[in-house]
Amino acid sequence: MNYYLGLDIGSSSIKAALVDIETGESIGVVQEPKEEMTMIAQKNGWAEQDPLDWWFHICNAIKSLQKLHNINKTQIKGIGISYQMHGLVLVDKNGNSLRKSIIWCDSRAVQIGNEAFAKIGEEKCSNELLNSPANFTASKLKWVKENEPEIYSQIYKFMLPGDYIAYKFSNTINTTIPGLSEGIFWDFKNDIIANFLLDYYGIDSNIIPNIVDTFSNQAQVDKKGARESGLEPGTPIFYRAGDQPNNALSLNVFNPGEVAVTGGTSGVVYAVTKSLSTKESSRVNNFAHVNYTKGAAARIGKLLCINGGGIQYRWLLNNLSVSSYEEMNDLASEIEIGSNGVCLIPFGNGAERMLNNKEVGTRVVNLGLNNHHKGHLCRAALEGIAFSFIYGMEIMKKDGIQPSVIRAGNDNLFRSEIFSTTVATLVEQEIEIYNTTGAIGAARAAGLHKGDFESFSKSIMDYDYVMSFKPANNKKLYQDAYQNWKKELELVLNK
Repeated sequence: MNYYLGLDIGSSSIKAALVDIETGESIGVVQEPKEEMTMIAQKNGWAEQDPLDWWFHICNAIKSLQKLHNINKTQIKGIGISYQMHGLVLVDKNGNSLRKSIIWCDSRAVQIGNEAFAKIGEEKCSNELLNSPANFTASKLKWVKENEPEIYSQIYKFMLPGDYIAYKFSNTINTTIPGLSEGIFWDFKNDIIANFLLDYYGIDSNIIPNIVDTFSNQAQVDKKGARESGLEPGTPIFYRAGDQPNNALSLNVFNPGEVAVTGGTSGVVYAVTKSLSTKESSRVNNFAHVNYTKGAAARIGKLLCINGGGIQYRWLLNNLSVSSYEEMNDLASEIEIGSNGVCLIPFGNGAERMLNNKEVGTRVVNLGLNNHHKGHLCRAALEGIAFSFIYGMEIMKKDGIQPSVIRAGNDNLFRSEIFSTTVATLVEQEIEIYNTTGAIGAARAAGLHKGDFESFSKSIMDYDYVMSFKPANNKKLYQDAYQNWKKELELVLNK
């Protein structure tokens, strides 16, 4: 048997997966390290990681997979890479990293991006970048230029995290259009690198890597990469993408109207559109999707993030004297729709971009000490987080998204019938649940350089589909509960 290898480079761990090339079936997934990776924060709001740590854990994960499944290195025929978005890696002419990677959750460049948005012009940024420069990779690079000129002067190329891992395998530096777009380096109106932003920031375009297609023979493992990783020299890298576009790919979301949702610590709504129109560029991010092709019909991924997602439910698990999420779901199921008026506003995980970067916090309102108990809190939490997804979907609809398919991973929140049924009912759209991971999706995507999207889709339906949640018949009860929650949120927002 022959296999594709998929890698998912997160900020907490590395996951590696093998899939059977012929069938697309997942053979196994491993995680390295077993505990969370180190994150360095020298100042409040900063977040850095050593990119060599990613490589170290990737090499260990590959060797663990090979040993666990008795796989010979010659049986691995291609590599797919998913990676944490918006990170910045800088290397010198010898390929050595010049500093720690400034990763996605680092907020040091917020002011730089906001000033660029104002001075370049909101209309130009929205029409050509489809985003505010905000705290993305380009703004982080400008921060290095301003604050670490001795490092900036040594830069040969900048890379996103996935580009760096591909380089460590192959000694070849390149990137993709979707990768550049997530760093806000792509001009969608003219389908070229955003030279006007580079000029504004004073960044030399020569430090941008060469561009390769997302699904293509991007590079091959060289002797050094083979020796360190345990792979065969010449093994091709066939795919790379940021984690959110890759999660959508893992759920077979490619076409306009298709939506991928995730409900982990934070929540994400990722919708595909063919439109370059943006009305909510300061609240919704817009990136080239994995199947974006220069000069062809656009495939844009609109991404809305809800920081206050599953972290609320986890907090309740840790503080309500309950033993499991299952127990919480059982308690919640005993309570009627609307939680007898109790509302939980679930935004206690920092500023919310979709709320115009306001820090609303978590709030519990209408709690009666004589007639409410922890079951009401559990239901109100599930409903409140679900309502935050609906609020986000309303913003997406203002930006032109009309969902025709909604797919979700089988993660904590979407395992809950209350949560999933609430979302499905209010969106008026069935939610399909799939048991997959980003690493498995990246492994399967390695086969898409052949262009066989039909077989790719079939493998997801054959091996990953779990179930669907349909809209409930008693929609008015859900609508009334949502309007009650929305009224409480708007009282907070309008203070």
